[in-house]
Amino acid sequence: MHERQTSIYLIRHADTKPDADLAFADAGQYDDLPLNARGLEQAAALARRLGETLELSAIYSSAAQRAQQTARALAGPFGLAVETEHRLREVALAAPSIEHLPISERGAVVRAHLEHLAVVAMRDGSWSALPGTEPAAKIRERMREGIDAIAARHPGQAVAAVSHAGSINAFVADLLGLQRDFFFPAGNTSVTVVRYAPYGRILVRLNDTAHLESLRA
Repeated sequence: MHERQTSIYLIRHADTKPDADLAFADAGQYDDLPLNARGLEQAAALARRLGETLELSAIYSSAAQRAQQTARALAGPFGLAVETEHRLREVALAAPSIEHLPISERGAVVRAHLEHLAVVAMRDGSWSALPGTEPAAKIRERMREGIDAIAARHPGQAVAAVSHAGSINAFVADLLGLQRDFFFPAGNTSVTVVRYAPYGRILVRLNDTAHLESLRA
């Protein structure tokens, strides 16, 4: 008899970039921002798709509000509670200093900072040149350990894990033996599937956003 395989549905959170006129106290609160209107639509589309096609046994999420809210939207169709796994957090990067700015300008600065990070990641394949960045080896290690632990708790089951673009990239790069820590533009609510089998881990799907097609019109 063949041992059942465990499938991890690794999902990037839905969109939460602040609108240019959004006011909030400081950059440290970015992890507390809720999904924006677009993000709510994305999370609902994800929940509809997976709710119709999967039988998830558990849903894990990083502690960030954007990930938790995405995970809760997905949990609804399955009647599951969201379990927090801190190792799924995003790559730790130094936040911009915005306390000296008028509150009305802070959202625009944070949005521009996030867009700059995306450019750096795709251009360089890492953030190592940016001061205060979490070491690449640590990112890979914590993601590998976190997801391996989730898989071990759910043998033969399908499990969702909501994380972040940088950390998902690092995990998949580690799985594939790539030097680049960032090698693909993970879409909001994109689905990447890793299968755990007796012979090891294999990547079976990468950056799938088919459920968003109806939102792009």
